[in-house]
Amino acid sequence: MASNPPTFVRISQPTNPIPTYDSRVRVCFRCCLRKKKRRRRVGEEMKSKLEGVDESLLRLLNTTSLEEVAERRRVREAFREVQLGIDHCLFKASQAAAVKTEEWYEVNSRGLEIFCKSWLPENAPVKAIICFCHGYGDTCTFFFEGTARKIASSGYGVFAMDYPGFGLSEGLHGYIPSFDSIVNDVTEHFSKIKENPEYQSLPSYLFGQSMGGAVALNVHFKQPNAWSGAILLAPMCKIADDVEPSWILKQILISVAKILPKSKLVPDKDLAEMAFKDPKKIKMAAYNVIAYKDRPRLGTALELLNTTDEIDKSLKMFLFLC
Repeated sequence: MASNPPTFVRISQPTNPIPTYDSRVRVCFRCCLRKKKRRRRVGEEMKSKLEGVDESLLRLLNTTSLEEVAERRRVREAFREVQLGIDHCLFKASQAAAVKTEEWYEVNSRGLEIFCKSWLPENAPVKAIICFCHGYGDTCTFFFEGTARKIASSGYGVFAMDYPGFGLSEGLHGYIPSFDSIVNDVTEHFSKIKENPEYQSLPSYLFGQSMGGAVALNVHFKQPNAWSGAILLAPMCKIADDVEPSWILKQILISVAKILPKSKLVPDKDLAEMAFKDPKKIKMAAYNVIAYKDRPRLGTALELLNTTDEIDKSLKMFLFLC
């Protein structure tokens, strides 16, 4: 691990009170609504430009709302062969590796049906298990597929799940009413995996990417003695300055979120462009057809902001104690 701790920046708040409703508020929401319409048109154009996809599949994608899980599952099944045929090393490697995979659904303690997946070495004993936590604009069945197969082919058992509201799991698409609930769902699922007699004596590691890094950190905070370690890839420990809304906009959004938590009004940048530098990979992200690509919902955005604040405090306390 790096010897130098991460640097956090605390944003000071202005002392002058902000008017509860003035011309700035009206301008803010007019801009949000205009951008929302423009983003919807751009999203529809991206759907219609997927190379190698026949008209019937494009029609299915363009006419299907992914808000509910039944439609996401239907679209994913329709696009399965298209995704496997993508010309990229991640997908080619996933087909060549000697790995056995399993997909299943299970109902958790909150009554939500969760999609789960595992990748295990086909002809070798499992050396350790790795539990993957995916990012905000991702699922556990697309880009991670090749990575999981590569890890499994080296003798490790890999397990993953889609969070409620993401990918193939039940819930309103992209909506996080409580980040703590996601952490509890992940903790519950991976604890069951680790209780399997085949894996009880094996080392276990958390692997978190982006928002999944924040999930993995919080799982580790809940179970500090239960894990052999954690792998964090670009973890969401702080919202980037060029993504985080201004202070005044944040106060407006906090107020509106109490009334419209599921509304998609938060200004943001294209997730694929922020997540990848390789133009080819940015283009391929469009083929992850069930990933959440719309504007963040108000309630979700506030949960992510609050989560990064809590992680900031927890890490500072940890460094202080060290």
